[in-house]
Amino acid sequence: MTALSDVLAKAKADGRAALVGYLPVGFPSVEVSIEAILAMVSAGVDVVEVGVPYSDPVMDGPTIQAATEQAVRNGVGLRDALDAVRAVADAGGVAVTMGYWNQIERFGVERFAAAMSDAGGSGAITPDLIPDEAGEWITASDAHGLDRVFLVAPSSTDARIVSTAAASRGFVYATAVMGVTGARDAVGSAAAALVGRVRELAPAIPVCVGLGVSTGDQAAEIAAFADGVIVGSALVRCLLDSPDAAGVAAVGALTEELAAGVRAGR
Repeated sequence: MTALSDVLAKAKADGRAALVGYLPVGFPSVEVSIEAILAMVSAGVDVVEVGVPYSDPVMDGPTIQAATEQAVRNGVGLRDALDAVRAVADAGGVAVTMGYWNQIERFGVERFAAAMSDAGGSGAITPDLIPDEAGEWITASDAHGLDRVFLVAPSSTDARIVSTAAASRGFVYATAVMGVTGARDAVGSAAAALVGRVRELAPAIPVCVGLGVSTGDQAAEIAAFADGVIVGSALVRCLLDSPDAAGVAAVGALTEELAAGVRAGR
């Protein structure tokens, strides 16, 4: 088992959902972004998604795009993300990368898997890669003991959910709304329905939900039915509003609120 699987299992044993926090490396700088990521670890995040900046982030909303576009202009890429993964691991945290498949493919799939393992990371979330086309990644991740996280959505058929869950390891990422990423004001019912479908069709694997959560109360709502609550845009907004030490502190404060929320949700 990877550190990711271990921490999800521990959260379940404790009767709560896990908190998964996303920040892209490189905004406002590599150094400050890693400080903010480590602030999440200190404040109680269970899993860190280290975002890999990409020049055409078609699945990301305006908040994440604003941060990653600046990082791309600064020349930040996958090597920097691996440095951030290592920093998280050195601090006793759990990290995966979150980025587009083209980045890993250009880096070299086997080379990436080896580097991720060496950095102490648990694996990768590949939002634009479907299991049908992931043969090379499945082979490399198996060889290096890494988790691979694929996505399902409300539009996924039962057959797609079954095949995605079978190919995933660590957890299944449930994108509970159609469209790009971004903070939202309400949770709605689609998330619980999607988690219920995954649980019915693939009961063995944890299901973590990405829904645009921005408050501890929203985190508690999702924690009532999901194995993990994924938060991204709200954390990124802290650094967009204050790309400095104050922003890092705001990331830590929001993480504490969200961590309390996932612990209250059950």
